[in-house]
Amino acid sequence: MKVLFACLLPLAAALQPGHTRRALIQQIATGTVAAPAFVQVANADVDYAGLPYLGGSTKIDINNANVRVYSKLPGMYPTVAGKITTNGPYKSVSDVYAIKGLSDKEKSIIKKYEPRLIALEPSPMYVIDRINNGLYR
Repeated sequence: MKVLFACLLPLAAALQPGHTRRALIQQIATGTVAAPAFVQVANADVDYAGLPYLGGSTKIDINNANVRVYSKLPGMYPTVAGKITTNGPYKSVSDVYAIKGLSDKEKSIIKKYEPRLIALEPSPMYVIDRINNGLYR
C-alpha cells in the first residue's frame, strides 16, 4: 500500500482542482510532472534451459513436463503419462520401464516414443506441477 501511495503522490499533487486528466497526461508527456515509477520487479527465470522440453518441442522431459504435454503422443495420455509423472524423478529414460503396474502394452507405447523422451535434472519450479498444472475443466 505504501508503494502505491508513493507512486500516486506526484500525480495527486499535479491534479489540482480545475485540472483535467488530459492536462495531467500532457504534463507527464512534457516532463513537467514525473510519471509514477514502480520499483518492484518480477524475478522470473526466463533462462531455464529445459523450457523447450516442457511442451514446446518434439522432445519431452520426463522429470519436469506435466501430464498434459504427453497428449501430443497418441496412446500416452492420460494413463501412461500419469504413471510416468507420478513415479519420477528418473535418472534416465530407461528407468520408466521399472514402474510397478506398467503393462506390456504400455511399455510398447513408451518404447515407440522413447526417442522423443529425455530425462533432465528435476527442477523444483516445474516438478510441483507435473501431475496437475492448474488447468481444470
